[in-house]
Amino acid sequence: MSAEPTLLAPDDGQETQGAPPSAGRSGWASLRPLVLRLHFYAGVLIAPFLLVAATTGLLYACSYQAEKIVYSHELRVPVGENKIELPISQQVAAARKAHPEGTVSAVRPSPEEGATTRVLLSGAPGVEADHTLAVFVNPYNGEVRGALEQYGSTGALPLRTWIDELHRDLHLGETGRLYSELAASWLWVIAGGGLVLWFGRRRSQRKLRGATGRRRTLSLHGTVGVWAALGLIFLSATGLTWSAYAGQSVSDLREAIGQTTPALTASAAGGGEHAGHGGSGSGGATGGDDAGLDAVLKAARAEGLSNPVEVVPPADASSAYVVRQIQRSWPEKQDSVAVDPASGEVTEVLRFADYPVLAKLTRWGIDAHTGTLFGLANQIALVALALCLILMIVWGYRMWWQRGRGGSFGRPLPRGAWSHVPAYVLVPLMAAVAVLGYFVPLLGIPLAAFLAVDIVLGEIAHRRGKRN
Repeated sequence: MSAEPTLLAPDDGQETQGAPPSAGRSGWASLRPLVLRLHFYAGVLIAPFLLVAATTGLLYACSYQAEKIVYSHELRVPVGENKIELPISQQVAAARKAHPEGTVSAVRPSPEEGATTRVLLSGAPGVEADHTLAVFVNPYNGEVRGALEQYGSTGALPLRTWIDELHRDLHLGETGRLYSELAASWLWVIAGGGLVLWFGRRRSQRKLRGATGRRRTLSLHGTVGVWAALGLIFLSATGLTWSAYAGQSVSDLREAIGQTTPALTASAAGGGEHAGHGGSGSGGATGGDDAGLDAVLKAARAEGLSNPVEVVPPADASSAYVVRQIQRSWPEKQDSVAVDPASGEVTEVLRFADYPVLAKLTRWGIDAHTGTLFGLANQIALVALALCLILMIVWGYRMWWQRGRGGSFGRPLPRGAWSHVPAYVLVPLMAAVAVLGYFVPLLGIPLAAFLAVDIVLGEIAHRRGKRN
């Protein structure tokens, strides 16, 4: 973030840091107090939300490895000597015999040796509408290893689903999503402002060696913040892409410039960047002869769709089978094909290589944000970023307390810094903020509220001063 504390009044011994500059000064000298004030108050107001987001994000980054341990019985099986798997249709039949409830919405064949096949059932009793029941089948002998509720395109099982929902909305539904969008909307502002303040300081003021007390805390906060800032800005930007309000703005922009994620036209089965598996595909809803899962999968393999893949049965009599690659780790496999259920022939092919640039960047950004793009290394990086953010918030509060000499929090920064910024800087800045606030409402609305309250408090203080 910055050498200036996220929750901190100006440095002791630096007279110009908190006070508005003289009227004759311009450029960075006049803009710095405004950036410092924004950095300070944004930290004060948003730090609790960021702390929750960082803590739950840390848990989510760890959940991938925890999931492999907790559900090892369902996910892994011994590999037989012959290593020959049963036809996928027989594996699905075994799953349906054990779990006849619901309808088959998708099938994920075993992606590697020793991994189970997942047969996904929608409409199963006790399973949420946007979730599926995943039945785990031993691909070598058809043994059903168990069944667990699954959510999302990454196949999250109950443990990861619970942590994911905690991080996304605190288990409060759509209302709870406002917390995470508020944090994402302001994280890049705080991190970016901190970077500007850090590099605007004299080199001698950044040193950690030999510093004690509040200055040491300040240096720790700034040093860690500089190393983590770009990662935090990345998390902020990618988090906003699927937020409720800013995410819609991003989607509208992509649609306006022709950069939406393409989809197969030969089938009603959908799936975007954030799609789950709560579809209504019923399997066998073709109303006539069906080539069967084995022939469909063979046709997809002939088109180069290697593991891992997901087979989605036709949604109705006019739809096709959809087979799509679901590997989100690098290199990503996202090709998909539509297969005619009557003939078993491929009728349409969609390659990830043909996606528009922004569609690819969105896909990569989301997968890096969720820890799947580079696997374990990605998850370790997310854990490190979350720990950095938690530490910087704690250091920020500590610096604010230390500035009050350890007996109370320090004085807030004085208002009025904006009035000393030259018009040729202030006017474009205000225009940019207004545009950003419109497209990122949970940045614009809190900022407008802060300005309104600040103006009212300033007027009250002014009138009291006149009476005195």
